[in-house]
Amino acid sequence: MAPHPKQPDAAASAHEAASVHEPASVHETASAHEDAAAARARRIVRVEGRVQGVGFRISTLMQAERLGIVGTVRNLTDGSVEADVEGSPEPLAQMVAWLREGPPSARVDSADAREAAPRGATAFRII
Repeated sequence: MAPHPKQPDAAASAHEAASVHEPASVHETASAHEDAAAARARRIVRVEGRVQGVGFRISTLMQAERLGIVGTVRNLTDGSVEADVEGSPEPLAQMVAWLREGPPSARVDSADAREAAPRGATAFRII
């Protein structure tokens, strides 16, 4: 009597079937996107002092670009500036520290930062 040919085990068959229907790249792409989103943080920083009319916003844009930070900066009607900044934790901390000092032409009296959920901004803009 001839031996029975080896039957593939059920786990191997299920793995092969999954591989046919869902390429590994789909999982890798989703995982990379989730990791990138999880690694981002966002802060909204309100800066008070002599911060309007002194180049604060353009200096903020240049610093953000140096650090790879995205978001916005704008003048508020009360004379303060609001920076909405997003990025990886280390560069984001550096950006918030810079906002607390400002450019040489400014005088920062206070800078209050609050956490916010990342929005997925892709560039830095002055608004």
